[in-house]
Amino acid sequence: MALGERSKIFTHLWYAKEAEEAARFYASIFPDSRVDRVTPLLSDSPSGPPGSVKVVDFTLFGQRFQAISAGPHHEFNDAISMVVRCDDQAELDRYWTALLEGGGKEQACGWLIDRFGLRWQIVPAILDEMMRDKDLARSKRVSDALLKMAKLDIAALEKAYRS
Repeated sequence: MALGERSKIFTHLWYAKEAEEAARFYASIFPDSRVDRVTPLLSDSPSGPPGSVKVVDFTLFGQRFQAISAGPHHEFNDAISMVVRCDDQAELDRYWTALLEGGGKEQACGWLIDRFGLRWQIVPAILDEMMRDKDLARSKRVSDALLKMAKLDIAALEKAYRS
């Protein structure tokens, strides 16, 4: 299937100048990921002269994304984040460490900010199930434990869930 036909809806990210670098960084971390195409805008634009603005099409976990390097117009903030659901602690640790590489910052509750300013939530896949348990006391114990963590500890969350 051609790149443009893969998805009717996909995420588009605006970077000041590092869209291609960010896409290559993300593609190096996640399986079934790659930079598909980098297309310079050949026209003058409010963001710069011909060739200075680049549109980057890339794939993460088989899902289409697009980014643009178009100058410092908008910054990322906590209103939008990328969520990565992890099957085990080793996977969670691997993605957490990789995304922090080069100047990222840990946040609370499984959140981090990568070196490009994009927010990520690196969470265990089982978390949704634990948080939605019909036993509200169990869900509260998980929430209480989660709120004390930066990087999430699956064993500690499971212990809170079972206790």
